Amino acid sequence: MRICRFGQPGHERPAIVDGEGNRRDCSSWIPDWTPSTLSLVALRGFGGRNVASLPRVDSDERWAACVPRPGKVICIGLNYSDHAAESGMPIPAEPIIFMKAANTVVGPYDDVHIPRGSHKTDWEVELGVVIGREARYLASPIEASDCIAGYCISHDVSEREFQLERGGQWTKGKSCDTFNPLGPWLATPDEVIDPQELALTLSVNGQRTQTGSTSKMIFSVPTIIHYLSQFMTLEAGDLISTGTPPGVGLGHKPPRYLSPGDLVELTITGLGTQRQRFISAP
Repeated sequence: MRICRFGQPGHERPAIVDGEGNRRDCSSWIPDWTPSTLSLVALRGFGGRNVASLPRVDSDERWAACVPRPGKVICIGLNYSDHAAESGMPIPAEPIIFMKAANTVVGPYDDVHIPRGSHKTDWEVELGVVIGREARYLASPIEASDCIAGYCISHDVSEREFQLERGGQWTKGKSCDTFNPLGPWLATPDEVIDPQELALTLSVNGQRTQTGSTSKMIFSVPTIIHYLSQFMTLEAGDLISTGTPPGVGLGHKPPRYLSPGDLVELTITGLGTQRQRFISAP
């Protein structure tokens, strides 16, 4: 199943993408995709329902973030071997973890704001994983696989000066307004044959800058979830961004960053396409 949301900010409603790619309004079934409706038990309950009977969403309706504001947004740094090499940094012995403010999450086609005073706003296409049940002190990565509600595209937009040159706190370079476009849909695990065999791409103004595969992840999705559960309780609706392949602006020689008017497009196999125009923050 592929779930999504639509409508203007503050007035979003839940939907399901049918087999023909149409969005179907399922607000007669649930009020929204909340932690309770994103639970694995609830998602399995939708399997036998007649999606085709639901009203079709007009194609002009805004695509909202595929899930509402997460309780937590947890990001994994340097999780691709080729990106670590690009950055001139050693392969991490354990996952590098940082947090991103949950209110950065916006729709997959919304404008992204370049922060005031920014000269180093950068792009990062990532596989997003949404948690489907509480995960605390999991015994193994195998157990972690049963905690996944689904997969989506997560754009981990970053401001490198804020991240690396302003006191060493990554969070401040990751948490600017609109810095996490999410979606267009969340694909439940049955839709994704192997999350470690997905192609990722990102283009800026039509020029390919990132080309990668989740097969290059240093730490797999189940390994990440198992690891995180040893330090914090993961809850239904939490988002994990699992790292980015090479080709970010910081890795270019010389570095290349985004300017107002730039158009960025992201794709991941089976998870659709995002597209954002970058504009100056109001």
